[in-house]
Amino acid sequence: MSGTPEAANDPAEAVAEADPSAELAGLVGELRRHVEWMADAGIRTVKRSTEPAPVRPPAPAPAPAAPARAAPPVLVSPPPAARTAPPPAAAAAPPRAEADPAAELERIRTELGPCTRCRLCEHRRHVVFGQGFARTQLVFVGEGPGEEEDNTGLAFVGRAGQLLTKMISAMGFDRDKDVYICNIVKCRPPGNRRPEPDEIAACRPFVERQLKAIAPRAIVLLGATAAQALLRVDAPIGRLRNRWTSWEGIPAMPTFHPSYLLRAPQEKAKAWDDLKLVMERLGKALPQRSQ
Repeated sequence: MSGTPEAANDPAEAVAEADPSAELAGLVGELRRHVEWMADAGIRTVKRSTEPAPVRPPAPAPAPAAPARAAPPVLVSPPPAARTAPPPAAAAAPPRAEADPAAELERIRTELGPCTRCRLCEHRRHVVFGQGFARTQLVFVGEGPGEEEDNTGLAFVGRAGQLLTKMISAMGFDRDKDVYICNIVKCRPPGNRRPEPDEIAACRPFVERQLKAIAPRAIVLLGATAAQALLRVDAPIGRLRNRWTSWEGIPAMPTFHPSYLLRAPQEKAKAWDDLKLVMERLGKALPQRSQ
């Protein structure tokens, strides 16, 4: 025989024990019998107690149920897409045509027009824009037109221009077919004086646009005025020459102006040293010295 109480044999009795209404009915019956006993004992009233009834502490709130753990998502593989042929390869875009430097130079010349942007227009005869090969790899920039240039409208055609032509030929270039030549100012200063800062400032934007349109591989700056104006420095030409500098990413080599070399021919060897550096950068063979 086990140590646990024996379970009730009557199912109805087991249900009654578990039914709360049956328990309540039993309590009511006991209360009725108690009241009847009090009546038999002659007790007609019941004195209410002045002590407050003990307050039963509230039953602790049931602990919140743990949130149900979400079921892991079921990954459903998408149905295999219908196999299609790969799209045809796009046709290669045609190469973009390079900007035409000659056309851009002509637009700049037209915009410059019969310039009256500074007082140099008061005495000049021609605007000397510049000339040469628009697709060149080498540009020469001088100071300003002289008398011959003012008469013809062409850059470097006087005595200094003739010497420049010889210098260009010695480098292995043809002046008319291989290089471009212009000046930092487009009009002749009276008496061939040096251009004033405001005159340079009026012309410099057009010179810079010319250089950007051509985009050469190298620029030769002839004389202090051109070098200082374009590079925006104050150093003398003797300190600037024979060393590479840069304008807008384009290598630039300052050297002596041909008009100075006409007055100081002993400096021609130094100018030639500068030009040989330009030739080396452009891949031109240096002439062999005669034995």
